[in-house]
Amino acid sequence: MSQNQQSASPSTAAHGGELKWLIASPARVAELKQESVHLPSWDLTFKQLCDIELLLNGGFSPLDGFLGQADYESVRDHMRLANGVLWPMPIMLDVTEQFGGTIQPGARIALRHPEGMVIAVLTVGDIWKPDFQREAQQVFGTTDDTHPGVFTLFKQTNPVYVGGKIEGLELPIHHSYTNIRFTPHQLRRAFAERGWKKIVAFQTRNPMHRAHVELTQRAAAYVGANLLIHPVVGQTKPGDVDHFLRVRCYQAALKHYDPDTTELSLLQLAMRMGGPREAVWHAIIRKNHGVTHFIVGRDHAGPGNDKNGKPFYGPYEAQEVLAKHAEEIGIEPVTFNEMVYVKELDKYLPRPEVPQGMTVLNISGTELRRMLNDGSEIPAWFSYPEVIDALRATYPPRKAQGFTVFFTGLPSSGKSTIANALVSRLMEEGSRPVTLLDGDLVRKHLSSELTFSKEHRDLNIRRIGYVASEITKNHGVAICAPIAPYAAVRREVREMVSGYGGFIEVYVSTPVEVCEQRDRKGLYAKARAGILKGFTGIDDPYEVPEHAELVIDTSRLEPDEAASAVLDLLAERGYIAKP
Repeated sequence: MSQNQQSASPSTAAHGGELKWLIASPARVAELKQESVHLPSWDLTFKQLCDIELLLNGGFSPLDGFLGQADYESVRDHMRLANGVLWPMPIMLDVTEQFGGTIQPGARIALRHPEGMVIAVLTVGDIWKPDFQREAQQVFGTTDDTHPGVFTLFKQTNPVYVGGKIEGLELPIHHSYTNIRFTPHQLRRAFAERGWKKIVAFQTRNPMHRAHVELTQRAAAYVGANLLIHPVVGQTKPGDVDHFLRVRCYQAALKHYDPDTTELSLLQLAMRMGGPREAVWHAIIRKNHGVTHFIVGRDHAGPGNDKNGKPFYGPYEAQEVLAKHAEEIGIEPVTFNEMVYVKELDKYLPRPEVPQGMTVLNISGTELRRMLNDGSEIPAWFSYPEVIDALRATYPPRKAQGFTVFFTGLPSSGKSTIANALVSRLMEEGSRPVTLLDGDLVRKHLSSELTFSKEHRDLNIRRIGYVASEITKNHGVAICAPIAPYAAVRREVREMVSGYGGFIEVYVSTPVEVCEQRDRKGLYAKARAGILKGFTGIDDPYEVPEHAELVIDTSRLEPDEAASAVLDLLAERGYIAKP
């Protein structure tokens, strides 16, 4: 397929408008580069970088920038832009209060890639502080931050929104799989050149196994269409398999399709896991990529269960909402039930089509992870050998995986003492390299410039989490022992690490009275006297972990006993041999 970025002529987007292309002409790009040197600049987050790529290349047509306040409020409350055009998801540039206070409507901002280059220039239209509670309830149908989209909104989104049109200098650079990243214009032109009239798209954020291949082949045959496998490789659900492994699995599965009927293209989308709204959004994006039909499965883009164990969305709610808007979008949904393997027929069928009395076999995602973790044989009916080989190469049995043990608790609760004892015991065991990330040592060597404000405390913990995730990814052991008083940033660290290996949170629950008695530095006394402000456990809160894998009270256990309890848990979970 040609890698030219723009089609030779304008083409129609979802809702019938022109497909956008927001990269400026070469002459204008030269002007913008000169102008951007003197402009205030904003470093784009990963989520913002995903959004701006799809704004620039037309994937988010009809949008021509980040939403202004009127469009935002209309989308939030009615799933439509202020002019009435269907658009279900707020696409916002969120900035800090400090940055927001330096700009005014009419100002221009250089939007920078993390590597430093200016991607686009934004002309500010509106600046405002949104109501996150209302946004969560309207867009996601809940304020429960178990929902990853709600958590991102409440805990990771800056408090000021900036809306305005953008002019692009260049698309974001990718260093991986550049030969299978196609813009909407490229795909549309390729479909036309091949004579493809009907194209059905398959959305996924997981590796593909036999059931997925059977489902997509069946869907294409059902509507007489060619197939676009269009996986999301931007921001997906925390804990998902990384995109490098998933793409290897897609490429392996692709061998089981007729190459003349199927195309694979990666989509740099930041998912919100918004269920029904997200299904409508995904359909608009695929329509913009030239697709005529869109596969919508059970619980499309659903994030799982809430705090009470109840699914956030009904299993077929996304299909129902999309069906209401499909004609307006200009795309036809293709709905399928769960595909299951029928033993007696040696084939996959939709569950309602299974003949009565026959044996149905299926392996859930949880069961697959268990089988990978303990090295169990995965049956050929479930997946292809090359897909399983790719999974095993990245996710070996737990005894060969890296892992992180993350201690958290009040000052002087005994975290560092247990951590040091654990390090020694693991070094004696000798199966992996072990690194200690003690709170005081990290402060000294990695975070010496930080204060003890909440913002800087969180930043310090994120740094620890990042280092731990790199150690875990490379099959080492990270032992972390910070105070980490805030639940939200501890959750971020868990998500950072869990994609690469094990994460064991240990809450050292030693009572504050015991911690004060042990305090060798006199910090509690200074805090009680009002000399030391913002001290955890005295005048700054400690948020008790709700889902720690292990709880240890060092007023009842000696350090070696506590370390033994951690080792026992690691052995029970298969990360180390039994002590």
